[in-house]
Amino acid sequence: MQQDAEATCSKFDSATSSSSHFRILVGVTGSVAALKLPLLTTRLLELPGVEVRVVTTEHATHFYSPAEVPVRIYTDKDEWEFWKHRSDPVLHIELRRWADLLLIAPLDANTLGKIASGICDNLLTCVVRAWDLNRPLIFCPAMNTAMWQHPITAKQVAVLKEFGYIEVPCIAKKLVCGDEGVW
Repeated sequence: MQQDAEATCSKFDSATSSSSHFRILVGVTGSVAALKLPLLTTRLLELPGVEVRVVTTEHATHFYSPAEVPVRIYTDKDEWEFWKHRSDPVLHIELRRWADLLLIAPLDANTLGKIASGICDNLLTCVVRAWDLNRPLIFCPAMNTAMWQHPITAKQVAVLKEFGYIEVPCIAKKLVCGDEGVW
């Protein structure tokens, strides 16, 4: 395990020293919109000089097949497997150092609430909590219209914007549940 941690740290070091690439860390949460993750990562990789990695929440994995995602996916399990001893790398810190941009797409209501409240109980929310505020963080809320219209949602989005994070607003469409509205 120590060798695995050292290899991981070494991979991050070499990736960080590469100035020819722009590194995007995609956070994906438990919204049905997570089914678009394979398409999103494929499109990002089409951009010249872009490297992509994914941090997923457990609930997000219900909506996509990891085999269809052409980049490395990190889970909560990885956080604990990489760190065994005091001198081992801490994955959420290594990912924070690696990335030039954090894109959370989709951002479900649950994770929105956690981030706005400072809760960091999984790999993704730990990355966000440790995020360098001098680097961009873009979030794309995606939830049922009834959840979006709840008064707490606007307050939580405002908190993220106060941190300097950039919102990509929801779009209006027919939702998977059959409702018409924003998603």
